[in-house]
Parts: sequence; structure tokens; C-alpha cells
Amino acid sequence: MGVQQKKIAVHDLEVGMFVSDLDRPWHQTPFPIQGFHIRSQDDVRALASHCKWVMVDVAEVRTTEESTVKSQLVFGRNGKRRGQGREVLQLPPLSIREPVNYESETPFKKEVKTSRRLLADAEIALHRLFETVQRGEAVELKPIAELTSKMVSSVVRQPDALLWLSRTRQHDDYLYRHALNASVWALVCGRHLGLNEGLLNHLGLGCLLSQVGKSALPRDLLRREGQLNAEEFAQYREYVAKGSAMLADSGLSRAVLSVVQGHRERHNGSGFPEGIRGDRIPLLAKVAGIAEFFESLIGPRESALPMTPDKAVSLLYEMRNIEFQEDLVESFIQAIGIYPTGSLVELTDGQRGVVVSHSPERRLWPRVMVMTDSNQLPMKTAKIVDLAKFNESRDASESVAIRECLPHGAEGLDPSQYDVTGAESRWSLGRLVSG
Repeated sequence: MGVQQKKIAVHDLEVGMFVSDLDRPWHQTPFPIQGFHIRSQDDVRALASHCKWVMVDVAEVRTTEESTVKSQLVFGRNGKRRGQGREVLQLPPLSIREPVNYESETPFKKEVKTSRRLLADAEIALHRLFETVQRGEAVELKPIAELTSKMVSSVVRQPDALLWLSRTRQHDDYLYRHALNASVWALVCGRHLGLNEGLLNHLGLGCLLSQVGKSALPRDLLRREGQLNAEEFAQYREYVAKGSAMLADSGLSRAVLSVVQGHRERHNGSGFPEGIRGDRIPLLAKVAGIAEFFESLIGPRESALPMTPDKAVSLLYEMRNIEFQEDLVESFIQAIGIYPTGSLVELTDGQRGVVVSHSPERRLWPRVMVMTDSNQLPMKTAKIVDLAKFNESRDASESVAIRECLPHGAEGLDPSQYDVTGAESRWSLGRLVSG
């Protein structure tokens, strides 16, 4: 049986077809970047709002009764695993052995001040690590492990602070930013799950090292990640095996290596490199996979427009029990909020700002640092508004909520230029709109 791609108009799509490519970059749409099945007419309508035509996977099968070649739809993108691309897989409820109930020990502002240098040090350490593996030299992981331990301690004390710093810090290299941010997302989720600090260290270190294999890939390939053809994607997939080989003799624990090896595996077997599924994927690798996927959707890059975080959250929720285990998807969303820390937002009164932190009990009403007035003009004073507290004594007609998430860099708003550790900070008009 051979497999071909067939170009088809969106209005000719039928339920069951596997969409393997679009007429525009994947990252400019809300659809999974590795293809998906048409499960209902709603999927067709959603595609029609973004595309005029798509490519579908078609298998040519010659039967014994007929000498003609018939075409039939196939599922998935990875050869022998076709049939699993959008399969729903239900597992028993997730159970964490002896979960830890973490309490926020440190105020947000204090933890931001304490950890401000931490991500800068992590970026330097990652840069040195990638240079070392590119030269084929022995890998020294002690600096990365020590930094991971500090990151875990920060997230345990106060999960929003490091997330704020990672989202608002400017990074020179996409690879380092991607590894760092994915690691922080994973740690925040792991904390919410109640993983003990030892497991959190394994998870964080595994996420930081999971991208090492990309140092062996052509830079142009990485620059166009998410816009690759079938041949390029096959080459891209090799980064997991390359990274695992680079780290094989480094003395890492089995748990850390499982994250490096398994973070691109998927719940229904549609991932790579092994195509394992369900409970065969280690728990830490599952968490890392969700975090890495989420960051790939919202992380800015030069070749594609990132999704807004709320759309990425919605897409992730749609993929529960398909590419990611339902329990973990729900835990991840509970941990990061509907509007994650660092999200640029517009309020219902027209003011614009950035989400600073959120409460699990009131996920639609986070704390927002407001930076413009209702006419989107920069304010002389940036102020932090706790929407939950603001709205608790007001009726619905007077309440203020988030109207929508804004794309990265909207209206020139750059949270990295603001000192969130002050209750109210004054800024000149020039500094507010620069950058």
C-alpha cells in the first residue's frame, strides 16, 4: 500500500478524511500542526474560515478481486501508524502517588525580585551546552542541573513569578527561549499535579535538555518549524533520537532521559520517534509534551505568527484524549489559567494590559497590569487590577472582565519594560510605547 497526498477544496471534505497540509502556514491557524481528522461538519466550517484548499492523505490499495487501483482514506501521518491520527483513547483516571499539596510561600513581587537573574543564568548555561554538543565534546550537565533545582524551588514557592519572568523576558535565540519556557510551563503543571520536588527536578531538567538534538539540524529547518513539507518533517523528527544519543553517556537518570526521549510521543500513538501510546508514555514525558506543544503554539518566531494563549488553551482542550491525556490537559489548563500569566489582554472597558497572575478559583478574573486607558492610549501610571476583587462587590453591569487576548507585541506593548514588583509604577510616555 502506497500513500499519496491529494489536493482537495475545503467544501469537498468529508467526515473521516485526514488533513495533512494546508494552503497556508499551520501556525497561522488554530489546527494541530501535524495534521488532523475531519470529525464533523464543524471541522469543515472551521477550515473554510481559514483555507480554500487542503491536502488529504490517500492510500492506493489493489485488491485481489479487482485489477483497478482504488483510493481510500488513511489516518495519521506516520506510515505504519496510520489509523491513529485522531483516534480517541480513554484511560482510567490519573493517580499521583503521594501527591504534595503546595502552598504559595512567597509573595509574587518578592519572588520576582529573587528569581530575576535565574532565567538569564539558565539561558547562558543552555547556550554553552548547545555549543558543547555542536562541537561533539563531552557534555557537562552540572550547571544545568543546579539551575533546574533553583527553578523548581522558585516554582514551588510561587508558581506565577518564574512564569511571568519567562514570558516577559527578551531572548536572543528561539531554541533557548523555547526550552526555558516549556520547562517553566511543565514545572507549573507538575506543581499543580502534586509531584514531589525530586520528580519536578527530573521534569524540569528533561525539558531543558529535550531540545538539544535540534542543535544538529540545519538552522533554516528550525526557522521554518511548523511549515515543513513531508521530507523536511522526516528530517526534523530526527532531533529526538539525536538528542537522546548525545545525552546517552552523560550520567542522567532514567527519568530525565525518558522526558528527552518521549516528549514528542502522543497519547493515541501519532507521535514520534517510537509511536508509543497511552500508559506506555512515561508521566513526566506526557507533561513535557503538553508544555512543549503549548509553547510551540504561543512562542513568537520570525517565520510564523504565534497563537494567542486563549486560542492555544482552546486547541489543547480539543485534543484531550486524542494527542494528550485528558486528565493532564485539564490539570495543565487549571495550573496556567484560561488567560495564562504574560498574556496581553483587552478588558471589556477597552483598557489593555498583561496578565500578572491568576487564581484557580476565579480563572476568568486574573490580576492584570493595565497599561493603556479605554482608548488604548498609554497611561502615565501602570496599575495592577485584581479583577476578582474588583468585581466581587459589583453587579454584572459594572463588572470588568477580559474581552479578548491580544497577539504578541500588540500596539507595541512590551511587558519587559515594566517593573511589576511595584504596586503602582510611573512610566514616561516614551518608554511606554518604545520597543
